[in-house]
Amino acid sequence: MAVSGITETTQYLTFILNEETFAIDISKVREVLEYTTVTKVPRMPSYMDGVINIRGSVVPVVDLSVKFGMREFEKTVNTCVIIVEVMIGKTQTVLGAVVDSVQEVMELEADKIEPAPSIGTSLDTNFIKGMGKRDERFTIILDIDKVFSSDEMAYMQGGLHEEDAVEQELAMAV
Repeated sequence: MAVSGITETTQYLTFILNEETFAIDISKVREVLEYTTVTKVPRMPSYMDGVINIRGSVVPVVDLSVKFGMREFEKTVNTCVIIVEVMIGKTQTVLGAVVDSVQEVMELEADKIEPAPSIGTSLDTNFIKGMGKRDERFTIILDIDKVFSSDEMAYMQGGLHEEDAVEQELAMAV
């Protein structure tokens, strides 16, 4: 059963996080950089690695393993920062995603992508676009626009303090 909304062959950038293979639609990727020094910013959420300077622009950097609740990995020579364009509502934001390593650009036909697994009502898998099948292995295809909430994006852009974002999330949950 194919995923609704995916009707044609699409190219994805694949990467590794804690020994699992993930993918992002290549149209969302600006560039891939070697991991370099990240400037730590006080009072940032734990998943925020800090900020980097890309051609004069301040770009927030997120550690995806921490964001997804996985164990934090040791940075190596293979560690990369994937610079992506994320659309939240009508606002486009550029941010960096730290990953263990980048693998390849691969094409996946629509019939090779299964819907995200239904794991119950308490676990939000809305950020998973689908599960790509290739060589008897699964690749988790992320909908990068849904990985972060609008409150988290506002926080990263300097619009909220972490306590305000947490209060808003709690208010929305009630």
